[in-house]
Amino acid sequence: MARKASLNRDTKETKISCSLNLDGKGKYEVSTGIKFLDHMLELFSKHSLIDVQLKAKGDVRVDDHHTIEDVAIVLGKCIEKALVDKAGINRYGTAYVPMDESLARCVLDLSGRGYCIYNAEFSRAKINDLSTEMIEHFFKSISENMKANVHIDLLYGKNNHHRSEAIFKSFALALREAVKMNPRISGVQSTKGKL
Repeated sequence: MARKASLNRDTKETKISCSLNLDGKGKYEVSTGIKFLDHMLELFSKHSLIDVQLKAKGDVRVDDHHTIEDVAIVLGKCIEKALVDKAGINRYGTAYVPMDESLARCVLDLSGRGYCIYNAEFSRAKINDLSTEMIEHFFKSISENMKANVHIDLLYGKNNHHRSEAIFKSFALALREAVKMNPRISGVQSTKGKL
């Protein structure tokens, strides 16, 4: 069965369409109106091996908040929808990713419960056109909507671009491991019998 999903979100603040394939090859077409967010989502797709087609039009003339939050909501819901009942998946994923002098770790659980712990700081308010405070908000919104526990730690780093890239790549690799089908797992990986 193909693990694909598509969703649209249309509000007074944003208009977003997203299609993805969990069993893809990391192909992407991303356009959010926020250039640095596009870059982070492209590398997320490439390293998670999840094919992502995402278009967003938002009120970026006001701020980047609405667009980033709503992109995370739609992407998270798409991932959760594509997982169907989560039968046969690893459920858990862990990844450490270096990006030059920076190192980030992401540990996640596709538990059916959204929760995010985020420990990362940036030394400036923006990276190109993306507010660094919105990186945390992105991960809190995506974890809530894909119903996953997501723990992100930026262990160290100096360059803000590298810090952000290490975080997004660690999330991508951890998710790639968690959604992977495991032939040894029958049903869902839970003593409850449901996630």
